[in-house]
Formats: sequence, C-alpha cells, structure tokens
Amino acid sequence: MKSLIVAVATVAGLLAALPATAQFQKPEDAVKYRKAAFTVMGAHFGRIGAMSQGRVPFDGAAAAANAEIVAEMSKLPFAGFVEGTSGTEKGTPTAKVWSERAKFDAGAKKMQEEVAKLATAAKANNLDTLKTAFGSASGTCKACHDDFRNQ
Repeated sequence: MKSLIVAVATVAGLLAALPATAQFQKPEDAVKYRKAAFTVMGAHFGRIGAMSQGRVPFDGAAAAANAEIVAEMSKLPFAGFVEGTSGTEKGTPTAKVWSERAKFDAGAKKMQEEVAKLATAAKANNLDTLKTAFGSASGTCKACHDDFRNQ
C-alpha cells in the first residue's frame, strides 16, 4: 500500500512539473487539484501532529510513513495556484499570492524543505526529534496561511 501511495504521488509530482495551462482547462480544476493535494497532505500531517502533541500514542513506523507522504504531497498543490483562482472566502488564497509570487514561492519552498526534514526526523523513531521537526514544519504552514490565506 505504501509503495502504491508513493508511486501515485511521484506520478502526480511529475504531472505538477508541466505548465499549469496544460494541466487545467478551467480555473475550478486548478482549485480542486490544490485542495485535494492539501487535504491529503493535511490528513497525514495531522496524524503526526496528534503523536507530537500526545493525543495518540507515538508510533515511529506510522510517523515515518505519514511524514513520507506529507513530503511527497508537498510538491503537488502549488501547480494549482493559477491566475484567476484567488477568493475572498475564508480559507481561499488572497490576491497577494500573485502580486507577491516570489514571496509565496519562497514560502512553499521553505515548507517543502521543512517537511523533508520532518520525514528524515521521523525515521529516527524518536518522539523528541519528531516534535522538534513537526514544530518547524507547522511553523512554515502557519506563516504561509497568515500571509496568503483569507482568515
């Protein structure tokens, strides 16, 4: 199962490398794509967070598997941020995504780097190491949400 998920994520990652105009015929397709990627990423990130916060027992193998999925999924959603897909509703991206694209892209890159570190830390099978890496990764998520997401 884990190999299948990684294979699917890898194929999806390759597709994300294509120009956005070739991927999405309509802006709503781009929105659905990025929401789906963030949903999967968030579900697995939340499982790690529950362990980090002591809400569920620590399971090193589960943490490592979930962190690997998060790291792969972190490469996908940003292809879905195409012109014409900002909004004003809570949870939608602000127009600053496009007017401050370099800053947005730098935030995405920083998040990807931190979740890659989280995946490495999770393999150590140590709760304290996981907590530290989770805190750093979640900080990058919060920073982007604070700057580029309607609250």
